[in-house]
Amino acid sequence: MLQADRSHPLRAVKATPLHQLAHARAGDKGDRLNIALFAYQMQDYDLLVEQLDETRVLALFQHRGASRVRRYLLPHLGGMNFVIDDVLQGGVNGALNLDGHGKTLSFLLLGVEIAR
Repeated sequence: MLQADRSHPLRAVKATPLHQLAHARAGDKGDRLNIALFAYQMQDYDLLVEQLDETRVLALFQHRGASRVRRYLLPHLGGMNFVIDDVLQGGVNGALNLDGHGKTLSFLLLGVEIAR
């Protein structure tokens, strides 16, 4: 999908799904989800840092009750770690959903579109 870049009349912005630029792994501790995200190519890391801030990730998980997101940058590894509170609906022992560990939630993040 192409969108016009309003800052320059001749430049188009291409939206790329995050999964084409990075891979992720999720883990849990109680009602807290941890998603580690790593760029496939180091040259994409700054773009990901710019576009995947705590506010955007919180908005993405808000429908699941997320209350807070902390982002920890790992620049030498081309990665970042998101810690998301209250997103697992009680955690593995308390949730009635099919994914109490939140393992599939990394795919929700990987579906985000990144402007290039």
